[in-house]
Amino acid sequence: MTISDGILPPGSQVPRPLIDDILANFRLPPSSVHGPAHWARVRLNGMQIARRSGADWKVIELFAFLHDSQRHDDGADPEHGPRAADYALSRHDVLFHLEPAQLHALVTACRGHTRERLTDSATVQACWDADRLDLYRVGILPDRYYLGTPAARDASLMRAAIARSRQLQHHDIPDDWDLGKDHDFSPEGD
Repeated sequence: MTISDGILPPGSQVPRPLIDDILANFRLPPSSVHGPAHWARVRLNGMQIARRSGADWKVIELFAFLHDSQRHDDGADPEHGPRAADYALSRHDVLFHLEPAQLHALVTACRGHTRERLTDSATVQACWDADRLDLYRVGILPDRYYLGTPAARDASLMRAAIARSRQLQHHDIPDDWDLGKDHDFSPEGD
């Protein structure tokens, strides 16, 4: 049994050796707000977005485990996304394989996940939205303004993601919580 056995769900396309390598190189404690529990929730959020948007599931799943894997701390670490992109490039064709367009999407998603708001790429946007839907783990309610896919802006998906972020029951989230209804928009009109 490897350390990745407790992290990878059945059916995952992420190779166990990659997860083992990510964990071996992760500088923060496993309980970090940017650690394995967060990665698992981002993966689940991404899976739900991909089902509705047609985004590339393999890229989203790899993003979930890679995007915060190169953080040096839980605070301000503006270069962790670019470091995650470089890490992904260094492990590509060694511990995992993607087609060129998929690799480009993964690298773009990792590099921009804290700096960018919207993109024309459904897959990259799904990655960013999956991560943003887990913000309540640090006390920040996700806001539709920062979500680019219709799936991520769906109130029921948002409420489920918020509940998972803090291990709440879905019914514990008040109906009057402002999830950014005033910011609902179509990204095409932005």
